[in-house]
Amino acid sequence: MGNNGWVTRPVSARAARLDQVCAAAVEVARAGITEVDATDVGEHIQAVAEGDRLVTHYFECLLAGYRGWRWAVTVTRVPRSRTVTICETVLLPGPDALLAPGWLPWQERLKPGDLGPGDLLPTPPDDERLQPGYLLSDDPAVEETAWELGLGRSRVLSREGRAEAAQRWYDGDHGPSAPISTSAPAAARCGTCGFYLPLAGQLRQCFGVCGNFYAPDDGRVVSTDHGCGAHSETLVEAETAVEEVPAIYDDSAVEPMSVSRAPGSIEPGEPAEPYGHS
Repeated sequence: MGNNGWVTRPVSARAARLDQVCAAAVEVARAGITEVDATDVGEHIQAVAEGDRLVTHYFECLLAGYRGWRWAVTVTRVPRSRTVTICETVLLPGPDALLAPGWLPWQERLKPGDLGPGDLLPTPPDDERLQPGYLLSDDPAVEETAWELGLGRSRVLSREGRAEAAQRWYDGDHGPSAPISTSAPAAARCGTCGFYLPLAGQLRQCFGVCGNFYAPDDGRVVSTDHGCGAHSETLVEAETAVEEVPAIYDDSAVEPMSVSRAPGSIEPGEPAEPYGHS
């Protein structure tokens, strides 16, 4: 209620009235689409009032690759005139239009493995995963190398950065849920393996590096509860050797065999042939 006692109500925006002259100018709007062939313009869909004597006509788009898009032609006329003119023509997506994926900044589009030889990946100054190396840290391994301003690394992993890395490693292919880990014996865990090299700092409690040349995770960070069949304490029972039995030949029985002679051979009773030697 105002100071004068009158009740004040909010003023609602008046809906634009559809101008009938502009709404009837369908063919004028269709002729305004001059960028494409007439066969690429489909049926008239609707006419929408944009303002006083301002109407937008929508036509079906038949261009290849633009499924669900619509041609939008806005027309108008001056007061007390029946001549309709074209304001603008544009191609707009409809409710079921085929659209390209939304744009993302390059740092949000990067995936593991995208960085190749010669590529540079700058780190923003405000990266929450890092903090200045001279700040006090809750990681003893960091304090050992960055105990004085000007020495050590300029930036080190922050608590958020370590937690993010640990979660990514634990949920990845080198954590306890990996197929090779679930298929390994229950006792074959990396934390009890002789080839397991623990990390430094707080990550030492959960992660280390595999140092087994024959293991599929050699040289990679693995969790303590990860496992594989190349565990150092995996023992295979030696099979009992079978004694070799020596060959035995039975020559106590003799079986007579008849041997046929080839034509031209000498019979046993014939004299030996001379060889021409003196």
